[in-house]
Amino acid sequence: MAWRNHSAITEFLLTGLSDDPLIEALLFALLLGIYLLTMTGNLTMMLVIGADSHLHTPMYFFLSNLSFVDLSFSSVTVPKLLKDLLSEKKTISVEGCLAQVFFVFITAGTEAFLLSMMAYDRYAAICHPLLYCQIMSNELCLKLVLLSWGLTSLNSVVIVLLAVNLDFCEAYIIQHYTCELPSLFPLSCSDVSIHIDILSCSISLHGLGTFLLVFFSYGRIVSTILSMKSTTGRSKAFNTCSSHLVAVVLFFGFGLLSYLLPTSGSSLDLLSSLLYSAVSPMLNPLIYTMKNKEVKAAVRRTLRKCLHCLE
Repeated sequence: MAWRNHSAITEFLLTGLSDDPLIEALLFALLLGIYLLTMTGNLTMMLVIGADSHLHTPMYFFLSNLSFVDLSFSSVTVPKLLKDLLSEKKTISVEGCLAQVFFVFITAGTEAFLLSMMAYDRYAAICHPLLYCQIMSNELCLKLVLLSWGLTSLNSVVIVLLAVNLDFCEAYIIQHYTCELPSLFPLSCSDVSIHIDILSCSISLHGLGTFLLVFFSYGRIVSTILSMKSTTGRSKAFNTCSSHLVAVVLFFGFGLLSYLLPTSGSSLDLLSSLLYSAVSPMLNPLIYTMKNKEVKAAVRRTLRKCLHCLE
C-alpha cells in the first residue's frame, strides 16, 4: 500500500479553525455546547420513540435511525476537534485519518438514504393513505434501513481504498480541522486525477440518487396536496411533512455547500463543513420536536413515566 511506502509520514498536521488562543477558547465553548445538545437531543429522541408505543410507526422508526446516525455523524469529527482546540499541536495519525474518512462517508451517506426513505414514507402516507400500511410494512422498513447501511458501507470502503492508494512524499499539513479525502489530494505527489474522478462519480451517484427520490416524492406530495379541496386537509397534509422537508433542505444544502467549495482551508470552507457536520445533527431533533404534536405528547408521557418511577 502507498501509505507504507513512505514510513516517515505517520501522522498529519491539521491547521484547525484558528491559531488564536482566545478564539480557540470561544470556539471550544460553543462547539462543546453544540455537541452536548446534539447528544442530548438525539439520545432523547431515540429513548422516547423506543419507549412510547404510539410512535412505533414507519415514520418514527426511520426518525429513530436518523437520530442514531446524527449522533454518530457528529461524534466522528467534533470530539477530535474539541481536543485539538485545547492543544498546541493538532495532529492525526494515518490510521485515525483513514478512520475519519470512512466514518464520515458512512454516516453522511446513510443519513442521505434515510432522508430519502422518509420522503417516500410521507409520499405513501399522503398520496396512498388507504394502502399505507401495506406499502410501508415493518419488514420493508427494516430492509430499507439495512440496505442503506450496506450500500453506504460498500461506498465507504471504496472511498477508503482511494485514500490508501494515495502516494505521499513530504507534504503532511492538511488545510482543515478534520481529515477529509478531498483535503488529502493536494498533499499527494502522485497523479490523483483518477481518484478525483472516482470520488466525484461516487458522491454524485449517491447524492443524486437519494436527492431524486426526495424530489419526486415531494413532487407527488405537492400535487396531491394542491388537488385537495379542503383547506384543513391541505394544512394537515403539509404539517405531516414540513419538519422532514426542513431537515432535507438543511442536510442537502449544507452538504452541497461543503462539497462544492474547494478544500482550501478558507473561512467559508471551514464554516460550511462545521454547519454540515456539527450544526445539522443538532438541529434535527429540534426540528422534529418543535412542530410535531405526537413527539411532544410522547415526551410528556415518557417524562411522567420517569417521574412516576422515581417516586
